[in-house]
Amino acid sequence: MKGIFCPLIISKIMVLFLLGLLLLFLGYFTYGRLVEKILSPDDRQTPAIANYDGVDYVCLPHWKNMLIQLLNIAGIGPIIGVILGVKFGAIVFLIIPVGNIIAGATHDFIGGMMSMRSNGANLPVLIRDNLGSKYAGFFSVFMMLLLMLVVAVFINIPAKLISGLCGSDAFFWPSVGVIFAYYICATLFPIDKIVGKIYPFFGTLLVVSSIAMFGAIFWYGFKDPSLLSESIAFKERMWTAENGHPIVPLLFVTIACGIISGFHATQSPIIARTMRSERQARSSFYGMMVVEGVIAMVWAAAGLAIYNVFPEKMSVNPALVLSDITTYFLGTWVGGITVLGVVVLAITSGDTAMRSMRLSGAEMLKISQKPISNRLWVCAPLIICVLCLLVWSNSDAKTFANLWNYFAWANQVLAASTLMAAVVWLLKRDLNGMIALVPGMFMTFIVLTYILWISPKHGGPAGFGLDINISYAISAALTLLLAVWVWRRGKKRIGSGHK
Repeated sequence: MKGIFCPLIISKIMVLFLLGLLLLFLGYFTYGRLVEKILSPDDRQTPAIANYDGVDYVCLPHWKNMLIQLLNIAGIGPIIGVILGVKFGAIVFLIIPVGNIIAGATHDFIGGMMSMRSNGANLPVLIRDNLGSKYAGFFSVFMMLLLMLVVAVFINIPAKLISGLCGSDAFFWPSVGVIFAYYICATLFPIDKIVGKIYPFFGTLLVVSSIAMFGAIFWYGFKDPSLLSESIAFKERMWTAENGHPIVPLLFVTIACGIISGFHATQSPIIARTMRSERQARSSFYGMMVVEGVIAMVWAAAGLAIYNVFPEKMSVNPALVLSDITTYFLGTWVGGITVLGVVVLAITSGDTAMRSMRLSGAEMLKISQKPISNRLWVCAPLIICVLCLLVWSNSDAKTFANLWNYFAWANQVLAASTLMAAVVWLLKRDLNGMIALVPGMFMTFIVLTYILWISPKHGGPAGFGLDINISYAISAALTLLLAVWVWRRGKKRIGSGHK
């Protein structure tokens, strides 16, 4: 009976994985259309046309905009994050697609439309206009710190992967230098000169590596169904509330990008300034987040498979597990190409994170970015700060782990804030604010619970270290108060003539 029973259970997990992919596909054509109907993209003049400057406001082909958005948002998070997150078990194959459709893709779509309707404004301006100057003051500093963390993380991890491919740690700092130099150039030059030229190559590498990994998991999963299962050895090591890993809030902070990511709202204004028509918004914003969800699903399956083959790797650094996955399932050569695809994901988010810092800083200081000298002045202090972070983060392994933890929860603070601003923005226009309120308040609850609960005692960075049930209760009360505040703020402005 045991030999008959196990394949049935295992096949259900494989089916859950495939159904999750199908759900993402269907979500784009159903819930995505519903959100599009509410936002109503039309034929009005876009910022790229109205504010053309040849640097940041430039019309690019639709396919390039989609590719830029995908490469901007699909960083290391949907790979490293899900390799960690799949330790919670098969439930991730349901949470990723549902969360992506209702929360993440909706967040990206509304954030992009908010920027387009505000002349390509960056996130701090959108927060100020909708949540007030006091909240925006705190938020602007917080966002700039997060982007510095993103740049540091997205230099650090690809440099380590490259040094791993080269077989020597001696290649780490030279790789850091080359990657950082590229980031600076991509930040300073007009968007169509470097980003617009090199991204097609990067995109091809990403597509090839993603298809290769999906094909390998699909083949090996049917050849040996036990790979996509919760084996006895896996269950002994998987994360549960009983061993200090409650799904709420930890899963939604760990899988920072496959479900929802506030970092995306800092990237959307970049292509909000390069789109020729608002009617391209659903495919560019909502659609590219759905594609990121597919990438996250594939790597979650790969993570589950490698943990079933080598359960001891559940305690290994996820960046090292990534290399093990590619080598085991794809071999040395194809695996190496796939790792390069992952390196591309990091680099193409890090370069535009630097660009977003420049744009946001210039917007806050009201400095024109047309002269390159102004761009240099804005970038100089940012470069120094990132260099300091890089040196600090590589002082020891624990320091980098803390850096990743701070990045993960700070990222979701941005997501919650963006969705709160979106509620007000929608209600000001007498539109359905619930599409932003529900995911926004859920993420607010997640972030508050995490900050109240987490501590070194709970295996994370500094926090309040409260009991999880007390954290739930306080977070629920604070989330309710914030929901009322946000809703009333939006309702007061209905009929004020906003477009």
